[in-house]
Amino acid sequence: MNSRQEELSNLYEPVQMPADSGAPRPAGDLFDLSGRVAIVTGATRGLGLAIARTFCGAGAQVVVVSRKEDACQEVAAELRAGGGQAVGLACHVGHWDELDAFVAKVYDDSGRVDVLVNNAGISPVYESVGDVSEELWDKVIAVNLKGPFRLSALIGERMVAGDGGSIINVSSIGAARPTRDIVPYAAAKAGLNALTVGLADTFGPTVRVNAIMPGPFLTSIARDWDPDLLAERTRTFPLRRAGEAPEIVGAALYLASDASSFTTGSVITVDGGAQWSMPGGGDAG
Repeated sequence: MNSRQEELSNLYEPVQMPADSGAPRPAGDLFDLSGRVAIVTGATRGLGLAIARTFCGAGAQVVVVSRKEDACQEVAAELRAGGGQAVGLACHVGHWDELDAFVAKVYDDSGRVDVLVNNAGISPVYESVGDVSEELWDKVIAVNLKGPFRLSALIGERMVAGDGGSIINVSSIGAARPTRDIVPYAAAKAGLNALTVGLADTFGPTVRVNAIMPGPFLTSIARDWDPDLLAERTRTFPLRRAGEAPEIVGAALYLASDASSFTTGSVITVDGGAQWSMPGGGDAG
């Protein structure tokens, strides 16, 4: 070993691998969430509901979170009826003063949190940027950025003191390609991407923090979209369409599970290629 190799070897401690690490590991084991507690905000509809269903199917106990108590209880009951473990707990993630009590309640009831999915988000419609009120701006920032920061801070520090865990932020392609109709939302999601990288550094090495950056998905939020404009935009996407909610769950399960043990500080795009679409591209017609 030359001096340079010796110098490098002294910088790193060898990674302790399990004794049977050379044996093939069933792919299903990598994605098994049995025995883990997962919080999913905005879990009563859309992408959050799809993620909650998948986590339950993978064996996790899921804490279903949204603003409305009855909606939380309804979804939790549905998940339990399907054989999963789930509880409903109402919380407005945009209200900072609710979050300490919410986190304390989860830990009192479950004893731990292994996965936090910051999925709750809002993107109110407005006519022009001049019509964006301070109230609207503050509400968008609170739900999409302030809430995820506070929840991640409270739970991430507990994860570090415990057995580690995974934090998953649900961002948006709007953070990278903002358009005139989502300016406050895009700004908040860009901040969420930065938050992801910063908290990965803060909580490593035992807690992984990553983000999923979806493109357009046909969830309840799509009811407010102009269908003609959506058709025109998706025509330029490589996959020529918007996504369906179940198409987000593979990325979420990867980031929640041991399959992503060496992934942190990443923003994973799930957008049908929308980020790279070009005006005038796509199929002619």
